[in-house]
Amino acid sequence: MHIKHEQTERHTLSVTVDNEAGVLARIAGMFTSRGYNIESLTVADITEDEKVSRITIVTTGTPEVIEQVVSQLDRLVPVHKVTDLTELGPHVERELALVKVAGVGDHRIEALRLAEVYRARVIDATISSFVFEVTGGSDKIDKFIELMREVGLIEVARTGVVAIARGKEAV
Repeated sequence: MHIKHEQTERHTLSVTVDNEAGVLARIAGMFTSRGYNIESLTVADITEDEKVSRITIVTTGTPEVIEQVVSQLDRLVPVHKVTDLTELGPHVERELALVKVAGVGDHRIEALRLAEVYRARVIDATISSFVFEVTGGSDKIDKFIELMREVGLIEVARTGVVAIARGKEAV
């Protein structure tokens, strides 16, 4: 008897919702109650009157689990629309991180050199530390943080992923 093990996949979901108290808790609760993990979550209002928000959720699961997540999100009352950007096709994802690094001498020089390679900007500096701002895909930010560990990483703050479909149509 062969047991089929489906690969888990990373998916980015865009969820438009009414911007009202408790919506985020209901969505997070849906994930928690079913044992699904949220790797990244960002929320921002997207209409001028601030009545609608977009929640961007990055999660992983088998194709069947992702399908269930999308279906269950779609059934929640304040949800207007759920779009699996990964399934949809080409889309743009970005994240921002603030990375604090301590260093003097050669470590300081190396931190600045690496920051230049990764197009990270120095947004604060003291004699013994820097705060870099780096934007890009999650993989780029992960790699930048990994490299900064070797030259004096102190602290990291990340925004989480924001994403939007490519093309001229809104999804």
